[in-house]
Amino acid sequence: MWFSNLLFFSFKQLRRHWVRTLLTVAGTACGMFLFMTVETFQKGLKDATESSAGDDVLVVYRDKRFCPFTSVLPEDYGRKIAKIPGVKEVYPVKVVVNNCGTSLDTVTFRGIPADQAASFLSKTSLSQDVFKTWSRANDSAIIGRELAERRKVKPGDKLDAAGITVRIAGILDSNNPQDMNSAYVHLDFIQKASYDGLGQVTQFNVKVTEHNKMEEVANAIDAMFRSDREPTHTRPEKAFIAQTAKDMVELISFTRWLGLAAVIAVLCLVTNTVIIAVRGRIKENAVMQAIGFQSEHMAWMTLAEGLILGILGGLVGTGLAMWVLQAGNFAISAEGLSISFQVNKELFTKATAVAVGIGIFSGIYPAVLSVKGRLADKLRAA
Repeated sequence: MWFSNLLFFSFKQLRRHWVRTLLTVAGTACGMFLFMTVETFQKGLKDATESSAGDDVLVVYRDKRFCPFTSVLPEDYGRKIAKIPGVKEVYPVKVVVNNCGTSLDTVTFRGIPADQAASFLSKTSLSQDVFKTWSRANDSAIIGRELAERRKVKPGDKLDAAGITVRIAGILDSNNPQDMNSAYVHLDFIQKASYDGLGQVTQFNVKVTEHNKMEEVANAIDAMFRSDREPTHTRPEKAFIAQTAKDMVELISFTRWLGLAAVIAVLCLVTNTVIIAVRGRIKENAVMQAIGFQSEHMAWMTLAEGLILGILGGLVGTGLAMWVLQAGNFAISAEGLSISFQVNKELFTKATAVAVGIGIFSGIYPAVLSVKGRLADKLRAA
């Protein structure tokens, strides 16, 4: 009961100096906004590039090629790859992008065989009706939700990019950022629309029978085509993304220091505000002690001020960051590969915990300061 009373009294103290309180909350919100944004970037990077036990897809690419425009492989490689022990399924994929550089609005067309589309997109949320609609029209496309929201299109609309025009048959949802930012079209359609023509693909997505066989299968594929006219370089899908988008990965990795700087800046800001508040009411606090308030009561009241400032600023900044990131559907793409930035409950909980921690730590030194010194000296203070 006594703590809730002190918390209420601390809130009244902050309200007395509302301009200072609002400025501190605004500064804290800015810092937490930056922290939340950076953490979202880091989470998107981790999801796109770090392998997990359930990963079973290899990407076969032209050796020493990165941009989809430069990787050209014969489609008949697929039949040879399918005969390698450990290979479950092979998907030839033709990739065409409207921008091979780093961009926030890249449209990536991925051409896949019509008879393998259901299997290729089995981990996405698509109905059989959508597949039937897509199969009937050669110029139709199934696009990711993030791409659809970014381009403001819906089923039945046309999507025009990279000199290719398709009609949208359906919109998919997936945990894979590559699916969410791609437009899946018929392989023969995109082969005819691109300069390479029929019989040429950009890559092969190879699904293996067991996760622990990925390295063995990758080595076997590269050994098979080492002396062929188009040698290959095979890697797990997430390793392929990390290597191909290396510059983008390094840039996002650097942002963790910005997040750390934001937390330190917010901690210093809230601490400074609480210290100013404590020093501004030395005599007032002394009178409170003289009429019966204990030293621990004064310390808890000061800690509560820091906690209130940290939580208010944290909730405002974190909430604003969530709204901006969800409304913007941001995804950085490079060479046809995407890293998506989506906020989830885990990140919100982490940012809120950081805000609470900042509030507690920022009040420790001011709390000690509020109980230091002789009572008589405080009462005589000007």
